[in-house]
Amino acid sequence: MSDDHDDSPIAARVRELEAVLEEKGLLDAAELDRALEAFAHNATPANGFRVVARAWVDDGFRARLVEDANAALPEVGLSMGGGLQVQRLRVVENTEEVHNVVVCTLCSCYPIALLGPSPTWYKSPAYRSRVVSHPREVLAQFGLELPRETEIRVWDANAETRYMVLPRRPAGTEHLSEDELAGRVTRNGLIGTAAV
Repeated sequence: MSDDHDDSPIAARVRELEAVLEEKGLLDAAELDRALEAFAHNATPANGFRVVARAWVDDGFRARLVEDANAALPEVGLSMGGGLQVQRLRVVENTEEVHNVVVCTLCSCYPIALLGPSPTWYKSPAYRSRVVSHPREVLAQFGLELPRETEIRVWDANAETRYMVLPRRPAGTEHLSEDELAGRVTRNGLIGTAAV
């Protein structure tokens, strides 16, 4: 069953829908719980780290990932499925000229399958409002000082589309293996609040 501690109107509607589906015999609560537990167990930032490391060592994968992330993810054994609907993932790539940062201004939409549970600050009203209006100041609060000439693009996630940042590969890592590179990636780097 859905989290009964969530008092939001959407959570209440989900609980009502689950109850109706159970009553009609269309939903098995235990089966739903097992599916949700399996999804949560496999949802970890290490998934996103693997995706980024592959993109850093395989230019073809990087291009496919940026073009259509949902189609590229199965190449590394991942997908954006697992919920009631498949979410669209859009991967935005940092460059020397552009730095990307992700937010959900309405609630806390986030690619859990790739990044694990969202950090508390990601859901805070302060982050959600200020990163849109003052992104450079917010990034500085995270310790990320970008050159003035770097354009900052803020991507607003929603119920249909989730975002993940593809950070720039750190200099001097040409000798590292894909697994070693994955160890360099951070969750904040995939949100855009840190460099990698």
